[in-house]
Amino acid sequence: MQPKQYGIFSLPVIVGALGFFVDIYDLLLFNIVRKSSFADLGVAEADMKSFGESILSWQMIGLTIGGIIWGILGDKKGRKSVLFGSILLYSAATIANGFVTDVDQYTWLRFVAGLGLAGELGASITLTSEILPKEKRGIAAAIIATSGVMGTITAYFVHYLSGENWRLCYFIGGSMGLALLFLRVGVLESLMYDSVKHTKVRMGNFLMLIGKRERFFRYLRAITIGLPVWYVIGVLISFSDEFAKQFRITGFDQPKALMLQYVALAFGDMGAGLLSNYIKSRKKTLIIFYGILSVFIILFFTLKGGGNASNMYLLCMGLGFGSGISVQYITMSAEQFGTNLRATAAISIPNLVRGFLPLILILFRYLRSDKMLNNYVTAAWVTGAVIIAIGFISVLYTRETFDKDLDFTEH
Repeated sequence: MQPKQYGIFSLPVIVGALGFFVDIYDLLLFNIVRKSSFADLGVAEADMKSFGESILSWQMIGLTIGGIIWGILGDKKGRKSVLFGSILLYSAATIANGFVTDVDQYTWLRFVAGLGLAGELGASITLTSEILPKEKRGIAAAIIATSGVMGTITAYFVHYLSGENWRLCYFIGGSMGLALLFLRVGVLESLMYDSVKHTKVRMGNFLMLIGKRERFFRYLRAITIGLPVWYVIGVLISFSDEFAKQFRITGFDQPKALMLQYVALAFGDMGAGLLSNYIKSRKKTLIIFYGILSVFIILFFTLKGGGNASNMYLLCMGLGFGSGISVQYITMSAEQFGTNLRATAAISIPNLVRGFLPLILILFRYLRSDKMLNNYVTAAWVTGAVIIAIGFISVLYTRETFDKDLDFTEH
């Protein structure tokens, strides 16, 4: 049993929130500085979209690989060790990003940063889920999420106030990560994990997640539940400037749209956490927020971005609020698996969700090609319809976890 003094404002929750703040600052910083950094590196404007998709895809591939590695280490070596190792790696890579001189260096360092970023959120959610009573898990996750997404807002204003000095933005992000390491020293390991670690139970065996049919589909559904979030972030918001062109909207600023989307996403995450606690159901909360997200996706395309920049910003905020399920599905992932596989699942799942973004972008590119729909906007909403349908089906076939006791193991 865990000590009773752990509450929603205990040190692990506070450190998890600050860690996610730095994580999201770094993760979304590329989308904010993409144009200014490419212009400084001499990339032609006609090539910025393809280079942007490529670097974003490599960053997500790094997150996918890192998610599996950090997840296994989280169960074999402990949740706390992952928090240290991951933040050290991505902080170093982020600082190095400020020194790049060409696109190839940029790509490789975003890949390495992705490897490091993969361990932060899942390890924090796993640790807090194991040290807090079940009725406080959702609230703590909402606090971590709300604090974390403020990282995007900070990244936007750092970029704006620095006069679009993208190198300085990377230096600040890496420095914040290194400073956070000192706070991590005071975080204790989960006693639930410690008690299982000294038994003969197999810890962090990734093959156990895919070696049994029921467990594999449980794992796969947990991944596909999160795909709509990254469809919105990785397609609609990351390339909202391109959609503005397609909708013939002038004066639209993509970094501002990303920042506003994350402001709304912070409220969405907090709302989802409070709602799940009120109705005592993660599953119903996800379905409700999928409905909200679907409405704003339909409005985004049918209203053609609202006709002007101001309305399009509001629609982006609506998309952000509806996407406020990221920490809910990660918490649900942690609650679905035993202590010996919990970190492996909870850390790898959100990163495999992010890792699906290159596949979503491939589908999007294929649908908008001359051989298929030959239309950027039509291809985007068809892609969205497919992703949302997959998410809905995955939630419907997933068991409720709100009241689940986490003191169990997988065999």
